[in-house]
Amino acid sequence: NEWSHDTPVIPSAPMTEVTIRVNEETTTRDIEPRTLLVTYLRDELDLTGTHIGCDTTSCGACTVHLDGDAVKSCTVLAVQADGGEVTTIEGLRPTDGMDFHVVQQGFHECHGLQCGYCTPGMIMASVSLLEENNDPSEQEIREALEGNLCRCTGYQMIVDSVRWAAEHSPTS
Repeated sequence: NEWSHDTPVIPSAPMTEVTIRVNEETTTRDIEPRTLLVTYLRDELDLTGTHIGCDTTSCGACTVHLDGDAVKSCTVLAVQADGGEVTTIEGLRPTDGMDFHVVQQGFHECHGLQCGYCTPGMIMASVSLLEENNDPSEQEIREALEGNLCRCTGYQMIVDSVRWAAEHSPTS
Protein backbone atom coordinates (compact mmCIF):
# COMPACT_ATOMS: atom_id res chain seq x y z
CA ASN A 1 0.00 0.00 0.00
CA GLU A 2 1.47 3.34 -1.02
CA TRP A 3 -0.02 5.03 2.06
CA SER A 4 1.55 2.68 4.59
CA HIS A 5 1.97 4.02 8.09
CA ASP A 6 5.11 2.02 8.66
CA THR A 7 8.11 4.05 9.73
CA PRO A 8 10.61 4.20 6.88
CA VAL A 9 13.87 2.44 7.50
CA ILE A 10 16.82 4.76 7.10
CA PRO A 11 19.96 2.77 6.57
CA SER A 12 22.76 3.72 8.91
CA ALA A 13 25.94 5.07 7.41
CA PRO A 14 29.05 2.92 7.45
CA MET A 15 31.06 3.38 10.59
CA THR A 16 34.26 5.43 10.56
CA GLU A 17 37.05 5.26 13.10
CA VAL A 18 38.10 8.55 14.66
CA THR A 19 40.91 9.26 17.05
CA ILE A 20 40.65 12.52 18.95
CA ARG A 21 42.77 13.64 21.86
CA VAL A 22 40.22 14.94 24.39
CA ASN A 23 41.32 16.61 27.62
CA GLU A 24 44.82 15.18 27.19
CA GLU A 25 43.59 11.60 26.67
CA THR A 26 43.55 9.83 23.32
CA THR A 27 40.12 8.46 22.42
CA THR A 28 39.28 6.17 19.50
CA ARG A 29 35.76 5.22 18.54
CA ASP A 30 33.86 3.82 15.56
CA ILE A 31 31.13 6.34 14.76
CA GLU A 32 28.76 7.28 11.97
CA PRO A 33 30.38 9.98 9.81
CA ARG A 34 27.43 12.31 10.51
CA THR A 35 28.09 12.31 14.28
CA LEU A 36 28.50 15.82 15.64
CA LEU A 37 31.45 16.58 17.88
CA VAL A 38 29.08 17.55 20.70
CA THR A 39 27.38 14.15 20.40
CA TYR A 40 30.74 12.37 20.37
CA LEU A 41 31.78 14.19 23.56
CA ARG A 42 28.50 13.66 25.39
CA ASP A 43 27.40 10.21 24.20
CA GLU A 44 30.65 8.43 23.43
CA LEU A 45 32.86 9.95 26.15
CA ASP A 46 30.23 10.91 28.77
CA LEU A 47 31.59 14.47 28.94
CA THR A 48 28.25 16.11 29.61
CA GLY A 49 29.61 19.51 30.64
CA THR A 50 29.41 20.49 26.98
CA HIS A 51 25.76 21.42 26.61
CA ILE A 52 23.46 21.17 23.60
CA GLY A 53 21.34 24.28 23.35
CA CYS A 54 20.31 24.92 19.78
CA ASP A 55 22.17 22.84 17.13
CA THR A 56 22.44 25.98 15.00
CA THR A 57 25.49 27.84 16.42
CA SER A 58 23.16 30.43 17.92
CA CYS A 59 23.68 29.88 21.64
CA GLY A 60 27.30 28.82 22.22
CA ALA A 61 26.46 26.39 25.05
CA CYS A 62 28.48 23.72 23.22
CA THR A 63 31.70 25.76 22.88
CA VAL A 64 34.89 23.73 23.22
CA HIS A 65 38.45 24.24 22.06
CA LEU A 66 39.53 22.36 18.93
CA ASP A 67 43.23 22.60 18.20
CA GLY A 68 43.36 25.71 20.36
CA ASP A 69 40.42 27.55 18.80
CA ALA A 70 37.00 28.04 20.40
CA VAL A 71 34.39 26.28 18.24
CA LYS A 72 30.73 25.48 18.59
CA SER A 73 30.77 21.70 18.67
CA CYS A 74 27.17 21.39 17.47
CA THR A 75 28.29 22.31 13.95
CA VAL A 76 31.56 20.39 13.78
CA LEU A 77 31.50 16.77 12.74
CA ALA A 78 33.55 14.45 14.91
CA VAL A 79 35.35 13.24 11.78
CA GLN A 80 36.54 16.82 11.25
CA ALA A 81 38.25 16.62 14.65
CA ASP A 82 39.94 13.30 13.78
CA GLY A 83 43.60 13.61 14.72
CA GLY A 84 42.90 16.84 16.60
CA GLU A 85 43.04 18.04 20.16
CA VAL A 86 39.82 18.97 22.01
CA THR A 87 39.50 20.61 25.41
CA THR A 88 36.13 20.68 27.13
CA ILE A 89 35.07 22.36 30.37
CA GLU A 90 36.08 19.15 32.18
CA GLY A 91 39.61 19.53 30.82
CA LEU A 92 40.35 22.93 32.35
CA ARG A 93 42.96 22.68 35.08
CA PRO A 94 43.14 24.82 38.23
CA THR A 95 45.35 27.88 38.01
CA ASP A 96 48.23 27.83 40.49
CA GLY A 97 47.02 29.02 43.89
CA MET A 98 43.33 28.70 42.96
CA ASP A 99 40.70 26.02 43.39
CA PHE A 100 39.68 26.32 39.71
CA HIS A 101 40.94 27.61 36.39
CA VAL A 102 41.21 31.41 36.70
CA VAL A 103 38.14 31.94 34.47
CA GLN A 104 36.07 29.46 36.47
CA GLN A 105 37.30 31.18 39.64
CA GLY A 106 36.20 34.53 38.18
CA PHE A 107 32.71 33.21 37.50
CA HIS A 108 32.61 31.97 41.09
CA GLU A 109 33.93 35.21 42.61
CA CYS A 110 31.70 37.54 40.56
CA HIS A 111 28.57 35.36 40.44
CA GLY A 112 28.77 35.07 36.65
CA LEU A 113 26.12 32.38 36.44
CA GLN A 114 22.59 31.67 37.49
CA CYS A 115 21.04 28.53 36.01
CA GLY A 116 24.45 27.44 34.69
CA TYR A 117 23.31 26.12 31.34
CA CYS A 118 25.37 28.58 29.28
CA THR A 119 28.28 28.63 31.73
CA PRO A 120 30.54 25.95 30.19
CA GLY A 121 30.33 27.61 26.77
CA MET A 122 30.82 31.09 28.26
CA ILE A 123 33.86 29.90 30.19
CA MET A 124 35.43 28.17 27.18
CA ALA A 125 34.87 31.26 25.00
CA SER A 126 36.33 33.45 27.77
CA VAL A 127 39.41 31.23 28.14
CA SER A 128 39.97 31.56 24.41
CA LEU A 129 39.63 35.34 24.61
CA LEU A 130 42.13 35.63 27.46
CA GLU A 131 44.62 33.42 25.63
CA GLU A 132 44.51 35.92 22.74
CA ASN A 133 44.17 39.11 24.81
CA ASN A 134 45.14 38.99 28.47
CA ASP A 135 43.80 42.49 29.20
CA PRO A 136 40.55 42.94 27.25
CA SER A 137 38.35 45.98 27.66
CA GLU A 138 34.70 45.58 28.62
CA GLN A 139 33.77 46.14 24.96
CA GLU A 140 36.26 43.48 23.79
CA ILE A 141 34.81 41.00 26.29
CA ARG A 142 31.28 41.71 25.11
CA GLU A 143 32.33 41.31 21.46
CA ALA A 144 34.16 38.04 22.17
CA LEU A 145 31.07 36.62 23.89
CA GLU A 146 28.55 37.80 21.28
CA GLY A 147 28.07 34.24 20.02
CA ASN A 148 27.14 32.94 23.47
CA LEU A 149 23.63 33.50 24.80
CA CYS A 150 22.57 33.69 28.43
CA ARG A 151 18.93 33.97 29.36
CA CYS A 152 19.45 34.59 33.09
CA THR A 153 22.26 36.94 34.10
CA GLY A 154 21.92 40.06 31.98
CA TYR A 155 25.60 39.57 31.08
CA GLN A 156 27.14 42.22 33.35
CA MET A 157 28.24 39.67 35.94
CA ILE A 158 29.70 37.52 33.16
CA VAL A 159 31.70 40.51 31.89
CA ASP A 160 32.80 41.23 35.47
CA SER A 161 33.86 37.59 35.84
CA VAL A 162 36.06 37.74 32.75
CA ARG A 163 37.58 41.07 33.92
CA TRP A 164 38.31 39.45 37.30
CA ALA A 165 39.99 36.54 35.56
CA ALA A 166 42.08 38.89 33.41
CA GLU A 167 43.19 40.81 36.51
CA HIS A 168 44.06 37.64 38.45
CA SER A 169 45.59 35.62 35.62
CA PRO A 170 49.25 34.68 36.08
CA THR A 171 49.91 36.07 32.56
CA SER A 172 48.53 39.55 33.29
